[in-house]
Amino acid sequence: MADNSTLVSETGRSLLADSSVLDSKIIETSKENVFRATVLDVEEEMPQIETRVVLVQEAGKREELLKALEGIKMPYVKTDTIEELGDSDSPEFETIFVVSDFQAPIFSNLCKADCRIIGPPVVLHCAQKGEPLPFSCRPLYCASMLNLVLCFTGFRKKDELIKLVTLVHHMGGITRRDFSSKVTHLVANSTHGDKFRIAVSLGIPIVKADWIYKAWEKRNEISCLNTEITDDDFRNQFKVPPFQDCMLSFLGFSDDEKANMEEMTEMQGGHYLPVGDERCTHLVVEESTVKDLPFEPLKKLYVVKQEWFWGSIQMDARAGESMYLFEKSESPDFKKSVSLLSLNTPNSNRKRRRLKETLAQLTRETDMSPFPPRKRPSAEHSLSIGSLLDISNTPESSTANGETPKSCARPSKNSTPLPLKQSARWQVAKELYQTESNYVDILTTIIQLFQVPLEKEGQLGGPILAQEEIKTIFGSIPDILDVHTKIKEDLEDLMINWTESKSIGDIILKYSKDLLKTYPPFVNFFEMSKETITRCEKQKPRFHAFLKINQAKPECGRQSLAELLIRPVQRLPSVALLLNDIKKHTAEENPDKITLERAIESLKEVMTHINEDKRKTEAQRQFFDVVYEVDGCPANLLSSHRSLVQRLETVALGDDLCDRGEQVTLFLFNDCLETNNKMLYFNTQVPYMFLCKACSMAACISNSK
Repeated sequence: MADNSTLVSETGRSLLADSSVLDSKIIETSKENVFRATVLDVEEEMPQIETRVVLVQEAGKREELLKALEGIKMPYVKTDTIEELGDSDSPEFETIFVVSDFQAPIFSNLCKADCRIIGPPVVLHCAQKGEPLPFSCRPLYCASMLNLVLCFTGFRKKDELIKLVTLVHHMGGITRRDFSSKVTHLVANSTHGDKFRIAVSLGIPIVKADWIYKAWEKRNEISCLNTEITDDDFRNQFKVPPFQDCMLSFLGFSDDEKANMEEMTEMQGGHYLPVGDERCTHLVVEESTVKDLPFEPLKKLYVVKQEWFWGSIQMDARAGESMYLFEKSESPDFKKSVSLLSLNTPNSNRKRRRLKETLAQLTRETDMSPFPPRKRPSAEHSLSIGSLLDISNTPESSTANGETPKSCARPSKNSTPLPLKQSARWQVAKELYQTESNYVDILTTIIQLFQVPLEKEGQLGGPILAQEEIKTIFGSIPDILDVHTKIKEDLEDLMINWTESKSIGDIILKYSKDLLKTYPPFVNFFEMSKETITRCEKQKPRFHAFLKINQAKPECGRQSLAELLIRPVQRLPSVALLLNDIKKHTAEENPDKITLERAIESLKEVMTHINEDKRKTEAQRQFFDVVYEVDGCPANLLSSHRSLVQRLETVALGDDLCDRGEQVTLFLFNDCLETNNKMLYFNTQVPYMFLCKACSMAACISNSK
């Protein structure tokens, strides 16, 4: 039977004609169990045909094959040549040939005779599962690509393509000439073309031809089913890197940034060239510093923003350039339209806020890509004016500008302007509200811009971080946001309906227990959160690219994720200072004076609890370090009431003063002393004598210390 899917027919049929027709029988039987024989209703009317296995040449010498066939009660014969089987075409037998070498001449002869051929791994697998031998319309060596549908792109050499398609068929796979939703893997020799773009958009795995060759090398491993060769760890060894076939140049970046991007380019399969080199395929531009190109680019050159570079790394595939093309400076008409929104016009604050909200809404509605391009410089500028997350936007600068920040999480309940002349107490209360609104926006940005995308299922290229790493980085940030959103809403109501008798302290006291519950888990493990960010950024290029993309957005105010995450650590002391300032400007007869004192004390209690909890957490970490460090550490050393007081490197004195002594490490806990794997418990003030190795002076430790 001719293999029309791998060879050009007499009528000139295409090399990559769909093999689905030839594989229809395999597909139908695989729905239930590809290795089980289909029982037909007409079987009773058809004469019974005996199945016979012929072990060809080397296959007949393998004892495991003989035992396997005996296990499934399949009759077999051995032969070295086809001529020995005079009745190979007899209608009384359905002959299955088992061939160990699909490159041997006898294999070619059997193919020409349209014989049914399988490889030893198929026999061993069927015997292991207790299943009958499968029916296959083409030679089947193993089932490692069973039910996989492959499409090819970028291959120019016909011989190479024939070889790859043939190997896929020998492993039970199906090939298709045109890309469709049924394709499970794209085998690419280039990152250009429509097939590559469609595969990227659909999240279809894209692999090199080496993936097929490696799978063929593992063909004799019985356990090598498609679940193993399609495993992420195995497949990722042969993935097509984002910048394969790309020559990149970088314009407008600092020396450090350029060096980092050039290093990342080589790591991701590309090469970098000087700006202006005609071999360059992509010119990556820092649009915030470059307003125009120093030369006229060639038509074949893609001039893209840096988001294309980092976006490609993040989704582990070359992104489409059309969304990230570099645009020159704005036209005069656009600049004129922006000037109409000048801050000197009446109601300019309202117009500016409306512009910000409209642009933000449009951005959300048109965000069809997981890596949206940045806005034009003018639009970006309009978004960043008065940004609540800008480094320079301190409470002092906000007060000086006379602006009341609006939360990006929730709109204000009332936009009625407040009187310009108010008491000093009102001014500080306004500052408290502004900073609280700013803080809520920061937490919202952390969650919406970083945490939610990282936790999103179905990410292109697979998850960027493991769930454990995400939890370590963000901790209780969502819980902290919930509490402060409520505080902000209460402060907003207070400012809208302001009177001097309104109590600010009651708002803080109302949520003091929530603050005590949410802050310690985050603050205690903040250092671990920073370490996780640093480690993942170094070890995982996709996470590094993810941070680069999002940290460049206006919402972040040019701050890194670690810099944003430090805000919860700083917030409570800042609130305490503002409450103290409000108390100074509160009259003695005002009932809020006493309430503010109670609120300040409650914040101090929260901060004290945080510090104490952090100290205990650190002590527990040190305790476990001791347990892991000491070989044969006693199991009873672990105790909930025990804590490490001090660790000392000492020298034990011998009976003879001339002895050099033995180096000993002492671990002093609150109720015992651990030395040489011996625990000395004490409940009295009896001192323990030792010699300090550092200063060579005798010292003592007692329970009081």
